[in-house]
Amino acid sequence: MTANPFHLAWFGAGGFGVKSWNKTWSGRGAVDWASPQLWVDIAQALERARFDYIIIEDSSYVPDAYGSSSKAYLSSATATPKMDPTVLAPIMAHLTSRIGIVPTLSVTEYHPYMLARKINTLDHMSQGRTGWNIVTSSSHRAAQNYGKDLLEEHDLRYDIADEFFDVSCRLWESWEPDAVTLDEQNGVWADYEKVHTIDFEGKFFKVRGPLNAPQSPQGRPVFTQAGGSPRGKRFAARTANSVISGVEGGVEAMKRFRDDIREQAIAYGRDPDDVKVLFMASPVVGETDEEAQAKRERQIAFAEAHPELGLLHLSRHSGIDFAQFPLDEPIPDTATTNGHQQMLAQAVGKTPREFLRGSLSTMEFVGSSDTIAATMDEVMQEVGGDGFLIANFDLNRRYVSEIADGLVPALQRRGLTRTEYTHSRFRDNLLEF
Repeated sequence: MTANPFHLAWFGAGGFGVKSWNKTWSGRGAVDWASPQLWVDIAQALERARFDYIIIEDSSYVPDAYGSSSKAYLSSATATPKMDPTVLAPIMAHLTSRIGIVPTLSVTEYHPYMLARKINTLDHMSQGRTGWNIVTSSSHRAAQNYGKDLLEEHDLRYDIADEFFDVSCRLWESWEPDAVTLDEQNGVWADYEKVHTIDFEGKFFKVRGPLNAPQSPQGRPVFTQAGGSPRGKRFAARTANSVISGVEGGVEAMKRFRDDIREQAIAYGRDPDDVKVLFMASPVVGETDEEAQAKRERQIAFAEAHPELGLLHLSRHSGIDFAQFPLDEPIPDTATTNGHQQMLAQAVGKTPREFLRGSLSTMEFVGSSDTIAATMDEVMQEVGGDGFLIANFDLNRRYVSEIADGLVPALQRRGLTRTEYTHSRFRDNLLEF
């Protein structure tokens, strides 16, 4: 028995910014971080391995949550700098031919018309391979860069996202698919009767439309979403083509999460097979199991010797200054957040050190390529699908090659992942199985 074929995608953690600048195998990362070349190389390698898509993570602020200062973030190049993923995406798309390219764009930082126009343009330029990673933002600092005093309340942001999504979809469909006639004989480029205003007026947005460009190859982009809170999961089940989740809690929790998303999708009138749930994983690959385990032990030792690096992320995602909590005293249950609620819920009651150690000991994929492929096979058999989202914060070309040229062939030999793309467009490949 083996699992049904499953999907692979890549999460570009840290966005279009500095990668492994002071680590072995970083290449010229400290100097050339602003060049698109690393991302092009990654996209081409993942396309060679027949990945479905790559997400370019993003945020638009310099964090200062930890220690109430940006010092630690800037000193370590953690979560900053980051440049605009929508400028990078068309370069990646131009130099690939099948893989989906998914920039991250926030509904609290864009207007629906601007975003819809940008994504429509990208989907035209990529010939139907663009996605949108939908986020609502999680930091007051980001909101303050867009003229607000504070970020909207957590669940309200998802109410905004619901309306934003609906407006955007109406704009993408404001041109009928056959509106462009190219009728040279009668001198008609487009039939004006097939281009419509949307005249949308809701609680948060008012948009006349139509979009000022034809419907793109996919019509709508592929939507990805990572909401883990109850409100976030409702939004994901209603809108997303691919939902992202962690592996905290192991196989049983993964299965519960997937089943929940699929049941909610059905409640929204959707086919649950049109919602692909991908679980985040950071495989540690070695020539042998022993070599991979030794590598993993070095990673754990480094993380435990530098707990501040983990707390930088926890602070910026939650908006709570974790420098205020002693490493070995429990995080109080009075801690609240308007940011990532699921992450804080997992931390409350544990000491910061315990929480960081727990994040290092959740489900792991460590071993030779064949060992990891066998483990992924077993996990997918128990969970039911739909695949894995590979992520690694110390991103370099060596790690990408270990996955694309080491792990993926082992998965392909087992019939677990595709060996060729069947379709030219992103959505068609994602929904193929």
